[in-house]
Amino acid sequence: MSEQPLNPTSADAPADAASDPAPAGSTAADAPAAAPTGPATDVTADEAAALRAASFERARRLRMEPRFPGGPAADPAGSHHERRIRSFQPRRSRVTTGQQEALERLWPKWGLDIDGKRVLDLAELFDGLPVVLEIGFGMGEATAQMAADDPGTGILAVDVHTPGQGNLLGLADRAGSTNVRVANGDAVILLREMLAPESLDGLRVYFPDPWPKARHHKRRLIQPEFLDLVAPVLKPGAIVHCATDWEPYAEQMLEVLTAHPRFANTAADGGYAPRPAFRPLTRFEGQGLDKGHVVHDLLFARV
Repeated sequence: MSEQPLNPTSADAPADAASDPAPAGSTAADAPAAAPTGPATDVTADEAAALRAASFERARRLRMEPRFPGGPAADPAGSHHERRIRSFQPRRSRVTTGQQEALERLWPKWGLDIDGKRVLDLAELFDGLPVVLEIGFGMGEATAQMAADDPGTGILAVDVHTPGQGNLLGLADRAGSTNVRVANGDAVILLREMLAPESLDGLRVYFPDPWPKARHHKRRLIQPEFLDLVAPVLKPGAIVHCATDWEPYAEQMLEVLTAHPRFANTAADGGYAPRPAFRPLTRFEGQGLDKGHVVHDLLFARV
């Protein structure tokens, strides 16, 4: 369940970004048109510039439209304009028929876009249940299992991977779970602009992208600045629960969480905690264990 990235800054954008396919449902007519050039045209320089500007604006609007009618927006907060290092890298992969059906049917009921334009009323959204935030749920199997096992807790699950969003909605629906809401977009914008103070009962970050190369460590999610955003929206005593099978990242998580004045380690020895029974053993985790990876859980209380 690796966390998915926010849009990278222009300096870090993937090299193939310019070759990304058009949004689902678009046609060649929707693509930005190149400004006419060359001796065969009578277009002035000003007219050519206006055509290019109109073309770029049309492309921008297309990027922000949902891939499916009524479904998650491609870029809900227009975050490609926000120049900061992101903790995840956008992925494009095929949405299955079942995932698309779940998105079209259930997104209007259980989905929301992180647009940064409002503060969520979690009590209304979850019918008064206590709410934990999960960042990066992958394909949603573990999230759906936790929701089914604990129907008295609401799970606000955040990711940007459209197939995973559809898969989680479908799994929750088939299990009869009504305590899951799927949020599409940048978790940082959600924490910073859309959650009221002391509104969350917990935070879960399971198997985030470890960004193993040293030059990419700045992209790791668990950083002091991230915890500064998290602390105000957690209730006193709320648990931040992280898990990773990447040893250097586990060490960084432990160091950063231990050093932050708003969090206290629940492990008596000040180290890692045993895997709690409520966190399922995921397929991803099982694959890591088969390879000899050691999984570390960290549980810190907000003080």
